[in-house]
Amino acid sequence: MTSPPGGAIAGAEAAGRRLDEVVAELAGVSRAQAARWAGDGLVEVDGRPRAKSHRLTGGERLAWSPPPAPPAGAPLAEDRPLAVRYEDDRLLVVAKPAGLVVHPGPGHPAGTLVNALLGRPQTSLSGGGGAADRPGIVHRLDKDTSGLLLVAKDDAAHLALARDLAAHRVERRYLALVQGRLPAGTGTVDAPVGRHPRDRKRMAVVPGGRRAVTSWRVLETFPAVQLAEASLETGRTHQVRVHLASLRHPLVGDRTYGADPALAARLGLTRPFLHAWRLAFAHPGDGTRVELTEPLPPDLQGVLDRLRAAR
Repeated sequence: MTSPPGGAIAGAEAAGRRLDEVVAELAGVSRAQAARWAGDGLVEVDGRPRAKSHRLTGGERLAWSPPPAPPAGAPLAEDRPLAVRYEDDRLLVVAKPAGLVVHPGPGHPAGTLVNALLGRPQTSLSGGGGAADRPGIVHRLDKDTSGLLLVAKDDAAHLALARDLAAHRVERRYLALVQGRLPAGTGTVDAPVGRHPRDRKRMAVVPGGRRAVTSWRVLETFPAVQLAEASLETGRTHQVRVHLASLRHPLVGDRTYGADPALAARLGLTRPFLHAWRLAFAHPGDGTRVELTEPLPPDLQGVLDRLRAAR
C-alpha cells in the first residue's frame, strides 16, 4: 500500500533533526522509506527537493509525494545493503554475497537482490527483458554463488547486453574448487544441460537439453582438491556445477551434485566453492571495454589459506 501525498509545517521540535527522520514521523512511514523518497527527489522543503540528511531549523513547509504503488505481483522495494563495484547512467555491477537469491520466485517472494535494487535511491532499472519479476537482471548467479553480477538500468542497455551474452561476447570467469584431479590442465565440456529426469530441483547433462559449454584451467593442486578457473561460453542454470560433476569432479561443498560432505566439513566449507571473480563486457553506450574483478569472500579465501598452509 502506498502512502498518500502529504505536507506539514515543521514544528520547533524539528530544529536540528534530519529531514528523513521528521518526514517519517509526519507521514507515518519507516525512516528508510522516507529516506528513499528524499533520495528520489520526492520530498521538498519550502518548495525545493532536499537530501535525506538535510537538517531542519523548524518552521519549514514540508511536502512529500510518494511514488505510485507497484503493479500487483511486482517485486517490492526493500532497504537492503548492496555492494556496487561499478555504476554509470546505463548499468551497474554488484558483488552478490552467497546466500542471496537474485530475483523473487517460488519460496523466495522477497529478500532478493531485485528487492534491494528496487529499494536503492535514485536507481532506475530496465524492464528485465519482459520478465516483470526480474527488473534489471541481465544474467543470474545461484543463491550460494558469490561474485559479480551485471544489472541494466534501461531497456536499450538490457537488450544490447543480452545480445552480447547470446553471442558469447561477455566474459564470465569463476573460481571453483573441485574434488580430485581434473583430466587435464585445461579442457572444455560441451554437453547439453536440462532438468534432471527424476529430480526437478536439479539440472543434469541430458539428451535434448540446451547446449552448454564450459572451459576450465587448473590454477593450483592440493591433496584431494584442485583450484580451477571456469569460463562460460553459455549461461545455463547450474552450468559450472553440472559440467564439473559430469566429469566426476564436483565442486567441493556441492552436495546437490555429489560432493563428499566429509571433505567439505574438514575444509570448513558450508556451501559450494564457486565465485564469479571476473566480468568483462563492451559498454552498451560507446563500446568501451569494462573489466572488473572481485576477490574471494572471506569464507572461500579461508579455505584456500588453510590448504596452502597445510601444503
